[in-house]
Amino acid sequence: MAIATKGRAPNPRKPATAGRLRYRLDLHASPYLYIAPFFVLFAAFGLFPLAFTAWVSLHDWSLLSDEHVFVGAENYANLLTDGYFWNALVNTMSILALATVPQLLAALCLAHLLTFRLRGQTFFRMGMLLPNVASVVAVAVIFSQLFGRDFGLINWVLEALGAGRIDWQAGRASSHVAIAVMVAWKWTGYNTLIYLAAMQAVPREVYEAARLDGAGRLSQLFRVTVPMIRPTIVFTVIVSTIYGLQIFAEPQLFGGAGASGVTGGPSRQFQTLTLYLYEHGFNRGFEFGYASAVAWTMFAVIVVIALLNYLLVKRIRSSS
Repeated sequence: MAIATKGRAPNPRKPATAGRLRYRLDLHASPYLYIAPFFVLFAAFGLFPLAFTAWVSLHDWSLLSDEHVFVGAENYANLLTDGYFWNALVNTMSILALATVPQLLAALCLAHLLTFRLRGQTFFRMGMLLPNVASVVAVAVIFSQLFGRDFGLINWVLEALGAGRIDWQAGRASSHVAIAVMVAWKWTGYNTLIYLAAMQAVPREVYEAARLDGAGRLSQLFRVTVPMIRPTIVFTVIVSTIYGLQIFAEPQLFGGAGASGVTGGPSRQFQTLTLYLYEHGFNRGFEFGYASAVAWTMFAVIVVIALLNYLLVKRIRSSS
């Protein structure tokens, strides 16, 4: 006779409950684990440098001394009373305007032309990206030679047309134009492809309706295309503004080697904010505290300009 074993029977629901718990953990915790590496890297290489730079800007911090004296907002006060800082800010805004406005207008027109049925359309689209692939240093060196005073191609053309030579580096306006041409040449094709991608997303029915109403190609561009791709235009304006305020390689190489390249010419006629920061941080006593204050001031200027762009776009949307 078999003896009945005592004890509890196994619970058939227990494995199901454990599986359900693992499913819930996977459902709610996995997304955070997947995005955690980004936030860890951003905190290590983004937030920490920002916070540390803000802390350094409140000190008399030099690599030539082991003492870092807390000075509060003294670096910012000295910065705002320095005429060279305001000169660099004006130069930066001038180069930004001369480079960004024609660049984006040309990119918009080129993208509109590339929407037409052209022979070799793929070749032209690929060609738009070639200037952006080139190194910034290579572009700056080549254009510095083109704008050379004695043997530059630009002055040779001007002389052939009956105009005199221009010392592009000596003048404030001429140097700003030369640097702006470098920036525009490199980034016009890149913005053209961005606009082209946005234009291809516009429904063809909208253009057909405008064509039936008698709108020509130019009218379609400004009355149909521009309003439809306005978010893309805002994006390119903000990105171009940020790059323009941080411009460094073009004016530095345009000034040549030595102190002239760092100061933006003998009269600081094309010294930008980044060159001004570099001069104090690495070329004059390694004044990291003052250079950090310059960096945070640049950050504030970028934020203000981005907010102005946002308010302008918001006003245009509300009025349209």
